[in-house]
Amino acid sequence: MQAHGRAAFTLLIAGIAFAQQQAGKELLPGEFDSYNEIVKDVNSRNFSKALTDIDAWRQKFPASAYKDNGAALEIQAFAETNQAAKALDSMGALMSRGLDTVYPGDAGQPTVIRLLYAATWAISHVQNPTAQEITTGESAAKQLMSYDKQLPGVSPAQWEQARADMKAKASAALFYLAMLPGTQAMAKHPPDCAAAEAAYVGAIGAYPDKSLASYELGRALNCQVKEQPDKVFAAIYEFERAAVIDPKLGDPAADPTKVTTFADHAYVQLHGSDEGLQELKQRVKESALPPAGFRFATAAEIAEQKRAEFEKNNPQVAMWLRIKAALAGDGGSAFFENQMKDSSVPKLKGTLVEAKPACRPRELLVAVPAEADTKPAGAEIRLKLERPLAGKPAVGDEFEWEGIATAFTPQPFLLTLDTEPAKISGLKLENCAAPARKK
Repeated sequence: MQAHGRAAFTLLIAGIAFAQQQAGKELLPGEFDSYNEIVKDVNSRNFSKALTDIDAWRQKFPASAYKDNGAALEIQAFAETNQAAKALDSMGALMSRGLDTVYPGDAGQPTVIRLLYAATWAISHVQNPTAQEITTGESAAKQLMSYDKQLPGVSPAQWEQARADMKAKASAALFYLAMLPGTQAMAKHPPDCAAAEAAYVGAIGAYPDKSLASYELGRALNCQVKEQPDKVFAAIYEFERAAVIDPKLGDPAADPTKVTTFADHAYVQLHGSDEGLQELKQRVKESALPPAGFRFATAAEIAEQKRAEFEKNNPQVAMWLRIKAALAGDGGSAFFENQMKDSSVPKLKGTLVEAKPACRPRELLVAVPAEADTKPAGAEIRLKLERPLAGKPAVGDEFEWEGIATAFTPQPFLLTLDTEPAKISGLKLENCAAPARKK
C-alpha cells in the first residue's frame, strides 16, 4: 500500500491493535484466540493470512462485539494486498454509518484515519470504479483532506507532518477522480474525444497547475482536429502549457526535454518556424486555458499572405507565374494551342539573358524572377522582333514588353512571343561599335 504514505502510516501504527478490551465491549467466550490471531497477523504485516483468519473468525463468532474492528482490519488488509475494489466496497458500508460513530472518541481516531487512507488509495487503483465506489472514494479523500483533529500523544510537529501527507494523498486521489471521466472517454473505441475534452476542462478548472491535465486536454483536442481543424491551436496551447509547468509530467526518471520537444515540434510544424514560440511559452503561464478564439498564423496562411502581397506589388511577375503554371502542367501544350496561340499576352516584365545577335538583335531571351529580389532562372521567354533594335542591349537589364504568343516547347520550357521595338520599354541600348576596316 505504497500510496498511503509510509511515514504517516508509521506514525499512526500505534493504534492498530484497537485495544482488545474496549469500553462497553466484551469478547465472546473462546473468541480471544481467534481475534488476537488477526491482530498479530496485521501487526506482523501478514495481510494475506489476516484475511483468511478474519473469514474464519466471522464464521465462528458472527455476533462478535468487535465486528466493526474486524471490518477495519479487513479493509486495511484488502488495501495492503492490492484488492482496491474490495476495500472500497467494505468501506462504503462503514461510511454510510459515519466513521466517527462507528469508531468514536480518541481511541477510534487511528482507525478512522487508517480507513480514510485505505479508501483514498483504493479509489485511485480501481480501473473502472462503479458510481458507489467513486462516491465512497471521493468522500474518504475529502474527509482525509479536511481531517484536523490531532491524535492524542502525537507532537504538533509529528501531526503537521502527518497532516501534510494526508492532504497530499487526498489531493492526488481527488485529482485522479477529476480526470477519470476524461480517461474513460479516451479509452473507448473509438475514443469519445469531445466528452474527454469537457471532462479535462473541468479538471483543469479545479487543478489549473496540474501539467497532466493540460497534456491530456491537448490529446483530447488533437484527436478532434480531423473534423474540427481549428482545435489544433488549443491543443498546441495545452501541450506548451504542460511543458512549461512540468516537462517531465511528474516523473523524475522521464526525459526532461521530451514533452517540450513534442510541443515545440507541433508548433513549428504548423506555424512553419519557431517565430512567436517564446511569446507563446510566456502566454501559457498566465492561464491554464487559451482565450476564446485563440489561434496563430499557419505556414499555409503565411505563404498565402506573402503570395498575395507579392502579387499586389509585382502584378506582372504574378501574371507570368500563372501563365507558366498552366503551360508547365500536364495539359500545357493543349492549353497553349487552345487558349494562347496567336493571342496577345498582357505586358510582362523580365530580365534580359541573351540578345541574338548582341548588337542590333532580332531575338531576345528573357527570364522572369519567381519572387521579388531573387535572381531569375534561365531564359523562359523568347521575343522575336519584326525588325532589329537600334543598338546593343545590356544583358541583365530589366524591361517590359507586349507580344503575340506564336510558339511553345515544354522541353526545354520556352514560350515564343512576336513583338516589335515599339512595344518594348525600359531596355537601355548602347551604340554598336563601328565595324573594323579591312586593311
